[in-house]
Amino acid sequence: MEDLKQYIREVPDYPKPGILFYDITTLLGHPKALRMTCDRFVWLFHDQQIDKVVGMESRGFMFGPIVAYDLNAGFVPVRKPNKLPAEVVSQTYDLEYGTDTLEMHKDAINPGDRVLIADDLVATGGTARATAKLVESEGGIVVGFGFVIELDFLKGRDKLQGYEVQSLIQYSE
Repeated sequence: MEDLKQYIREVPDYPKPGILFYDITTLLGHPKALRMTCDRFVWLFHDQQIDKVVGMESRGFMFGPIVAYDLNAGFVPVRKPNKLPAEVVSQTYDLEYGTDTLEMHKDAINPGDRVLIADDLVATGGTARATAKLVESEGGIVVGFGFVIELDFLKGRDKLQGYEVQSLIQYSE
């Protein structure tokens, strides 16, 4: 699946000096690359009987609904605080320098729902792990994580032990 790397733009020193940003907007803008990405996600999880696909703000919103549609599943957005209009459940998690919080509608996941969590990138794994805790707090079963990009050198997979983790593209520093 490394053929998708050619569609990822690498932007040095963004959002701050020393950071190499992997920009997926170039992949999203290329019809063939977008189709290949979504089709590969679906193929990885097609036999898992997925009820819901959860996508985290904001780039998880770009892949999650397409994958949900192809898997004949519902889509659930996970957002930053105060963005959802109905009753929510929240999960606070640690960042390198502080904390962050994610929210999901309380009625979005039913007990026993089989859930795929999809996002564009896994780095340290904190956001993905917090999302799994949200899903599980409502009785959902996380059947796996799907990422377009995995930054192997940040060891995000370590925070997701015990779950199936799939990524289409890997970067090793």
